[in-house]
Amino acid sequence: MMETTALVGLIIALLYTEATGIVPGGLVVPAYFAFYFDQPWRAAATLAAALISIAAYRLLSRWFLLFGRRRFVFLLLCGGLLGQVWLLVWPRLFSGPLDLRVIGWVIPGLLASNLERQKFWPTLASLATATILTVAVTRFVFGI
Repeated sequence: MMETTALVGLIIALLYTEATGIVPGGLVVPAYFAFYFDQPWRAAATLAAALISIAAYRLLSRWFLLFGRRRFVFLLLCGGLLGQVWLLVWPRLFSGPLDLRVIGWVIPGLLASNLERQKFWPTLASLATATILTVAVTRFVFGI
């Protein structure tokens, strides 16, 4: 099930990128968002972690040379760290049925990197489009 969603999401993201020139948050990001499509709060938490990572990058890039690979690695590490901090802090602050975990370790950083490199709204619109297409294909074609 996860393998099929990952493969379909990767193919759709690749085709979308080739057709439009806009990467939908990273080539594997739409597949993960599609896999957790029934948990919208996790997508919101992942987007929040990506945005906080971008804010940290913009703040620290004033004093440190963060470009190219350094920028990419910084955003990956920051997104993963925020995901873990979020996992430890959120349940202690709030109790309830809301599942606000971040999707994976790498996904927030990949999303942050593409949001920073490309324009914000086209990247989010591309992510939404590729995610919905992935969900549609996996549910209606493969019955998952």
